[in-house]
Amino acid sequence: MWPNVEENVFVAPGAKIIGKVNLKNNVNIWFNCVLRGDVGSINIEEGANIQDGTIIHVSRSNLGDTNIGKHVTIGHKALIHACSLNDECFVGMGATIMDGAVIGKHSMVAAGSVVPPNKMIKEGELWRGIPSKFVRKLDKKEIINNVETAKHYVKLSQQYKNINMNK
Repeated sequence: MWPNVEENVFVAPGAKIIGKVNLKNNVNIWFNCVLRGDVGSINIEEGANIQDGTIIHVSRSNLGDTNIGKHVTIGHKALIHACSLNDECFVGMGATIMDGAVIGKHSMVAAGSVVPPNKMIKEGELWRGIPSKFVRKLDKKEIINNVETAKHYVKLSQQYKNINMNK
């Protein structure tokens, strides 16, 4: 029950990765994140970024695993629990995504929002609030910006990999 880490993955000092965690190429896990795949799997696809202080966990129920798609951005101190985040979506700082929720491709969850259990957010939507509610469809510029944010974090993570962080 050890993590599986592919090529060019960046894990910042202080981050903890435990159990059945699969990190694909160019994933970046920032300072003080906790990824705990002890009772299920955490699968993170290529180019996703998990920013400082985020917690990702799984559940013992039939909703157990957490799946994060390609080029997903998860902001600082988010809580991601036994849910699915589809490709190129954006989860704002301090947001909580609960068991069984599905965040559609190109969607955005605003900072501080709580997506309740089993909520299905459709492709390209913005949701906000506690509990989160549909706000509007994202425009093409916002979707492109979210993808560019993920690409920026891949570049930044490679810069961090090239310095000795323990000096």
